Amino acid sequence: MPEYNVIGTRLKKVDGLERVTGQARYGADIHLPGMLIAKVLRGPHPHARIIRIDTSAAEQLPGVRAVVTARDFPPLGELEPANLGEMTIDMGAMAKLIMAHDKALFQGHAIAAVAAVDPFVADDALSLIQVEYDVLAPVEHVLDAMQPDAPLLHEDLRTRLPDGKLSERASNVAAHFVLGYGDVERGFAEAEAIAESSYTTRMVHQGYIEPQSCTAHFDANGRLTVWTTTQGSFTVKGQLASLLRLPHSRVRVVPMEIGGGFGGKIYILTEGIAALLAKKSGQPVKLTLTREEVLKATGPGAPCAIWVKAGARKDGTLTAIQARMSYDAGCFPGSPVGNAGLTAVAPYKQPHLRIDGFDVVTNKPRVQAYRAPGATQAAFAVETVMDMLAEKLGMDPLSFRIQNTPQEGDPMANGRPFNRIGLQAVYDRVKHHPAWTTPLSGKNRGRGIATGYWRGGTFTSSCHVAVNADGTLEAVVGSVDLTGTRTSLTQVVAEEFGLAPEDVQVTVGDTDSVGYTDVTGGSRITYTMSAALHHACQDALHQLKQRAAEHLEANIDDIEYAQQRFFVRGSPDKSASLQQLAKASVMGSGPILGKGTATRMGLAHEFAVHIADVEIDPDTGKVKILRYTTFQDVGCAVNPTQVEGQMQGGTVQGIGWALTEEYAYENGLLRNPTLLDYRMPTALDLPMIATEIIEVPAPDGPYGIRGVGEVPIVPPPAAIANSIYRAIGIRMRELPMSPERVRLAIEQHGNSDAR
Repeated sequence: MPEYNVIGTRLKKVDGLERVTGQARYGADIHLPGMLIAKVLRGPHPHARIIRIDTSAAEQLPGVRAVVTARDFPPLGELEPANLGEMTIDMGAMAKLIMAHDKALFQGHAIAAVAAVDPFVADDALSLIQVEYDVLAPVEHVLDAMQPDAPLLHEDLRTRLPDGKLSERASNVAAHFVLGYGDVERGFAEAEAIAESSYTTRMVHQGYIEPQSCTAHFDANGRLTVWTTTQGSFTVKGQLASLLRLPHSRVRVVPMEIGGGFGGKIYILTEGIAALLAKKSGQPVKLTLTREEVLKATGPGAPCAIWVKAGARKDGTLTAIQARMSYDAGCFPGSPVGNAGLTAVAPYKQPHLRIDGFDVVTNKPRVQAYRAPGATQAAFAVETVMDMLAEKLGMDPLSFRIQNTPQEGDPMANGRPFNRIGLQAVYDRVKHHPAWTTPLSGKNRGRGIATGYWRGGTFTSSCHVAVNADGTLEAVVGSVDLTGTRTSLTQVVAEEFGLAPEDVQVTVGDTDSVGYTDVTGGSRITYTMSAALHHACQDALHQLKQRAAEHLEANIDDIEYAQQRFFVRGSPDKSASLQQLAKASVMGSGPILGKGTATRMGLAHEFAVHIADVEIDPDTGKVKILRYTTFQDVGCAVNPTQVEGQMQGGTVQGIGWALTEEYAYENGLLRNPTLLDYRMPTALDLPMIATEIIEVPAPDGPYGIRGVGEVPIVPPPAAIANSIYRAIGIRMRELPMSPERVRLAIEQHGNSDAR
C-alpha cells in the first residue's frame, strides 16, 4: 500500500461529540409552528379484503385536521420508477404497501391515518374509524406459498420465467430465474464425493435503535419539504415525486441524523403518509412510529428455503454446485434472491453451476434490505454443505476452501469475470493465525470456519468542495452518513490537499444543495464517494493552479502543488501558498468550487473469513461463543478503527441471526413485536471479536478502497453452525440455532451425552 499522511490513521469520529452530548438532530427532533401529529390505523388481519372504511366520525372529532385512506392517493396508473438500490419495488406496489388499497396483506398494514393537534386526539380518532373486512386465509411460509393450491395474494401476479415469458396461471411466485454455466449433471457424474442438504431461515429485523420519523410540509407555493430519517435523500425524493405525481423540482428532502438503518430505512412507508396528510391539512405533519409498528410494519430481512448440492473429486477439486433458492419477499415481489444467487458460491471456483432462484410473496411485511441482503442466508446453506463435502473427502475445511479459491478472471455466477480479488490473501493470513492453528480442547467444544462474499455497491455519488478564504475546505456530499463516513471522507479530502483533518469540514447536503446521489447502502459510500471527492479536489486544485500560473507568470503545466504551496517546477522559490490564493479568491479573483461525481465504477469485491469457537451445554442447548475472529480484505483501511467497528458490528448482527433472532409468526400474526421478545444479542452474549485487516487494493478508485460494512454479517451463521457440528456432531439446518432448537436436535439424534 502507498504511504499516506491522513488516510490509514485512527482519526476520532468528527461527529462524536455532538452525538454523545445530544446535540445531533434526529427525525423526531423536528418541531415546526402549527405542526400536527400523525397516527396510523393498522389492520389486525394478515390477509383480508377491505369492504368498507368509514372515517366520518374521526373527521368530525375536534382537533382532527385530516384523515387519509387509499382514496386520497393520486390515481396509480403508470408511476415513474425510483432507484432504490439493491431492493427494488414497483411504485404501484409501493403505493399499496404504504396504505392498503383493496386488500390488507399483512398484520399491521396501514388502513388509514389521521393528523391531529396532539397524539391523544389522534389516538381517539383512530378508535372512531370503522373498517369492515372479509377475512381470507393467510399464506405464511415460502414453500407453502409456492404450492399450486395456495391462496393468492394478488390475482394478477404471474411468474416471470427464465425465458422472460409470464406463466399462464396466477401464482405467488413472482419470478423464477436461472444463473450458472456448464452442465451440472456432467459435473456430478465426474464427482467422487457429493454432499447435499436443505436449509431454512426466518424473518429477522435490522435492529436499528431509532424508529422511523419524518415531518412533511407544503409551503405556500405548493412545494413539499420532508425532514426524515432515511438512508437516501434523493431516493425519498424520487419516490415522493412518483407517488404524488410532483415534478422533482417541487420536492425537497432534508436527511436528518439517523439512528441506524442497515438497509431498513429506504422505502417511504412514513414519508408518503405524512406528505398526504400535510397536503390535505395544509399544515406540517410529523409521523413517528412506535417500536411495535417498526417490527410489524416496516421492512425486515427476508426468510428463505434453500437446497444445495455440491460434488468434488477425491483430490478436493469441485466439479459442480447446484442450488434451489426460494426467498420470501413478503406481500409484494422483490426479495433479495438475486443477490443470493450472485453471492452464494462466489468463494468457490467450479466448472459447472446452476442456481434456480424464486421470488415468492407471502402475507408478511414487504422485506427491505438488511446488510448484504440475501447473502447471509445463502452462505449459511452453501458454507455448511462445503464443510460436509470436505469432511466426506477427509480434508481440512480450510485446505478444501483454499484449493477451490477463485482467482482474477474466473467467472462469477452470472458468467462475468472477477477483477482483482483478495480472497487468497485472506486465506494466507488465516492458515497461520492462532485462531486457526491453536488446538481447541474440551468436551462439547468445536471450531468452525466459513467464508462470506459481497459484490459491493457502485451507483452514483456526487459532491462539491469549496475553498474558504483561509485555505480551509468545506465539502458537501449527497450521501447520508450511517456509519461515520463523514470521518473517513474528511480524511480523504485532507489527504488530497495535504491539510490536517481539523481544516476540513464534511457536511451531508439536502437535495437542494448537492448533486444526485444514490442510497447509502451496499458498502458503496466510502468506495464511490472517495472517488467523487478525489475528482472534486482535483477540480479545485486545477482551478487553484490556474490562479497560481497567472500569479507566478508561468505555464499551468509547470505548476505543482505540495505542502500547501503552489510552485513552478524547477524553480521552487517561485511559489504561492494555498492561503494566499484562497484569500484572493474572495477578494476579486472568484471563488474556488470543485465538483465531483463517481458513477459506473467497477466492482470492488469483498471477501471475509470467520472462525468461531463454541461450547454447547447439552442440557439446555445454549451455544456459548468462546472466541471469534474475523478476517477481511478491505482494500485500503481509510480509518482502521472504523473499519474494525464495521467488522465487529456486522459480525454481531450475524451472530444474532445465527442464535437468537426471528419473527415468531403463528397463523400470520406476529407474537413478538417488542425488543423484549425479539431477542437481539447483548454484550453478555458476546465474546470479544478479534479483527484481522487485509489490504488488497481494489482495481478502481484512487486509493484501492473496498466497501467494508456488508460482508461481516455473511459468514457468522455458517461459521457457528460448523462449530456446533464439531462440538456435538449435529448439523443444524434452521436459523436461528436457538437453545430450544439445539436441545431438540440433541434429543432427536439420541445424543444427549454429546461428544
